[in-house]
Amino acid sequence: MPNVKSAKKRVKVIAAKTALNKAKKSNLKTMIKKADLAVAANAENKEEAVREAIKTVDRAAAKGLIHKNNAARKKSALAQKLN
Repeated sequence: MPNVKSAKKRVKVIAAKTALNKAKKSNLKTMIKKADLAVAANAENKEEAVREAIKTVDRAAAKGLIHKNNAARKKSALAQKLN
């Protein structure tokens, strides 16, 4: 446990950032799963679901949440499933 005031603050800040990143990553996975289910079920809104998932993946890569190659791989997989 830190004793210095600045170290205590860093612990709090890191905990908040970790929670935010965890929530964003969870949302990313949810969007991808929704798109996968829409494509698998051949739903009417499957193009829209895939578009939203790709948008979310792009946003996560831009923010540094996932690596750009990981984002490209996820987008490619979604596009292949759609086609």
